[in-house]
Amino acid sequence: MYPDGRPSVLHEAHGEGLRRDDVQRSRCPHAVVMVKVSAAGLAYRAKQSALAVPLCFAVMAGLSLLLAAPIETLAATSPTSSQDKGLLALFKAGDYPAIVQRFQTLPKDATPSKEMLRLAFQSFVKLGRGEEALPLYPRIKTEGQPDDLTLLNPLALSLVTSRVRDQKEHVRIAAYTVLAELGLPETGPLLEDGLLNSSVLVRARAAEAIGRAGLAAKSGALKRAMNDEAPSVRIAAMNALGDARVMEMKPRLIEIGRTEEGPEAIFAYAALYKMGQTDMLIDITNAATLPDAEVRMAAIGVLGRLKRPASLAVLSQAVYDPNPSVRAFAAGALGEFGSPGGVAPLTHALGDEMAMVRGVAAGSLGRLGLKENRPLLQALTRDPSLQVRASAAESLLRLGDSSVLLMATDLARNPDPSIRGSAAQALSATSDKEALSVLQALLQDQQPLPRLMAAKALGKLSGPVIPILLKGLQDSDEAVRIAAAGSLLQQTARAARPTRRP
Repeated sequence: MYPDGRPSVLHEAHGEGLRRDDVQRSRCPHAVVMVKVSAAGLAYRAKQSALAVPLCFAVMAGLSLLLAAPIETLAATSPTSSQDKGLLALFKAGDYPAIVQRFQTLPKDATPSKEMLRLAFQSFVKLGRGEEALPLYPRIKTEGQPDDLTLLNPLALSLVTSRVRDQKEHVRIAAYTVLAELGLPETGPLLEDGLLNSSVLVRARAAEAIGRAGLAAKSGALKRAMNDEAPSVRIAAMNALGDARVMEMKPRLIEIGRTEEGPEAIFAYAALYKMGQTDMLIDITNAATLPDAEVRMAAIGVLGRLKRPASLAVLSQAVYDPNPSVRAFAAGALGEFGSPGGVAPLTHALGDEMAMVRGVAAGSLGRLGLKENRPLLQALTRDPSLQVRASAAESLLRLGDSSVLLMATDLARNPDPSIRGSAAQALSATSDKEALSVLQALLQDQQPLPRLMAAKALGKLSGPVIPILLKGLQDSDEAVRIAAAGSLLQQTARAARPTRRP
């Protein structure tokens, strides 16, 4: 989207608001590459690589357990025949291959009972064969009844985890990206296995996922990742261990801060700060004005994430940096910082000569949540850059201004697939029925990128999106199917949360 001036510092610096193509490509010659790259950027750039490191049998055994549905759910359904009783006995005994074999050898003219379909469905899922379970779901679901989330949740997880050993690197990256976004503790064995993957980006995403799953303190593999050959993996490990305040890693972090001169030292300082070494904030702040642009970006991103009041002045000044990538990081960091005091420097950034900076600033204004910023954003809906318009539309929708739906709909029809993808991202900020209709159409786009972005957007919406996502699970592109499964997991998790009483 913005082919020039891509910042190469890790997105773990939390230069939030950068659009998916604002970041450097994974084969960049710089020492540091982006870790927190979205599936949209990865799925169509990653170079195919050798087969991933095989999972050990213990990992697969653990996966079978985590995909298991409660037996109580099955027992609640009374078998309708002696055959169903036999299948239920096999299920309780864990003989899933036998159930699948019986189901697959039924005569073509036989009509299986709902109980047999359910048991076959769950057996396929437990065996990691979610794509074979998927066609059975419409035959199990009773017409006119709500979707069965107890079936869809393990199905969606199976569709993601079954791809972590895919031969294609971009598919493995997409799967671990979803796992990192979800942070599911039950996927711990798979996440640790990801730290052994041949792909640097997979290892980095696995490290991030372990942190989000709350497993950093107990993960020996994550601690060993501090010595990974790739700086991006080491930084992701530092972030996760710092967030978890794993004190035993302090000596190693101190050593990194003392011996490294690039962005890696900044993240070591940040981890030490989280562990109580508050004097590190001075070193991070000083780094925001060093000559190395990547170091400045790392420091600015970290300051935005730490949200210390004294850092606002540094972030505000950084929007005047001579390097456009640094200015973009500063604009993103101000959105992450979340202070109304960031409005003035962000307003300045809206007039930047670089569309990348204007787009990030627009996104950050929306994240501040101040409705009085609407006029500033409305002006950007006429920006020469369609990417900036999409960012402005997303922020306006986030602020409750539905008047930009028409413009977002027009962007969704643009001949450029990247613009259609940006429109899908913008529409993720509202659950308006019209937005849902546009996303449904984008999920059938001829190009995979708009379909991918639509699938991801549907995970953030409320409303009747599950039937749409079920269609996305049948997409011809693996990355789109994985994204749809990830969004389905978000939807089922949201539906399972208890609602608060007024």
